[in-house]
Amino acid sequence: MAPAAGPFLAGQTLNDMTDASRPVTAQSAVPQPGPPPIGPLPGLLAQPLSAFERYLAAERGLSAHTVRAYCADAASLLAHACGRGLPDLAELNLDLIRSWLSGQHSAGHSRATIARRAAAARAFTAFACSRGWLAADPGPMLGTLKVRRRLPQVLGRDEMLAVLTAAGGPAGWPGGESPAASAQPAASAQPPVAAALAGREMTAAALQLRDSALMELLYASGIRVSELCGLNVGDVDADRRTARVLGKGSKERVVPVGLPALRAVRRWHDEGRGLLAGERSGAALFVGARGGRLDPRTARQVVHARLAAAAVPDTGPHGLRHTAATHLLEGGADLRSVQEILGHASLATTQIYTHVSVERLHAAYLQAHPRA
Repeated sequence: MAPAAGPFLAGQTLNDMTDASRPVTAQSAVPQPGPPPIGPLPGLLAQPLSAFERYLAAERGLSAHTVRAYCADAASLLAHACGRGLPDLAELNLDLIRSWLSGQHSAGHSRATIARRAAAARAFTAFACSRGWLAADPGPMLGTLKVRRRLPQVLGRDEMLAVLTAAGGPAGWPGGESPAASAQPAASAQPPVAAALAGREMTAAALQLRDSALMELLYASGIRVSELCGLNVGDVDADRRTARVLGKGSKERVVPVGLPALRAVRRWHDEGRGLLAGERSGAALFVGARGGRLDPRTARQVVHARLAAAAVPDTGPHGLRHTAATHLLEGGADLRSVQEILGHASLATTQIYTHVSVERLHAAYLQAHPRA
């Protein structure tokens, strides 16, 4: 095992860690199921599709998942158009796009999927028009399917407290000893089996500290799991109580972090990280059992396990984000501040959380209305 990094954030600021040590995007670590593969397209259509992929990734800076989904949708549209006798891209029109979306509906795809594929079609036609491959862009004339937005499930404050204290948060190491104290005797002085058991206990204790810090930080900051896994050691500033996060579209933001989360992260860094970190860890703040950067899938498994241990509704990792936003609003935070914390590009996305803060709305009514 590699030795632990230096004292937690000693002499480091938000800018001390370079972006070169980050993954290109944390979201690209999780494979996502996509639409069925499309057969080979004619060269006249395959070349614009390749150019569209480069445009999405390089010029618009979209995540690997979004690029893959949009390109798959555009390929599906072009394959449909070829089946309808499209001679070249210049003949792509609104009727072909509408017939393609109609086929998606007949195939039983959800409204959200069809809305996303319509957005991909609009992005592709706008790109093709800007390159001169289409004389006119049919995308703006394509209607937008309204998607029903379900209210997010959130946990109450008592339930969230139970989650953070469940499954032995930072309650202590097995046997009451710290990993440093357990590791002091030389390995050669212990029987092989006993040494192996001691190593497993220390690894389990380190994972427990990591999982507690992970849960505290997700709730304290409202960041996404992919953003958490992309954090480096120098991204958390204990003095300023902030964390630097690389979000969707490689957009960077700084979010506040509460003291309990900072204490949990400090303890993980000082006492647990060194037991798991290895050559593959780099500057990653959270590492896996094998020493590499923590994978988002593993982080999600940790969240589900902690929710089950606390016997609360399994809202999943994104439910912690919903819960953090709702508790911020109920505590008096304004919607614009919550938008900045969550990293939403549009305020309309954040407004969904106002629907789950009815108690705060009712309290304001009782306080302000003269006939309440």
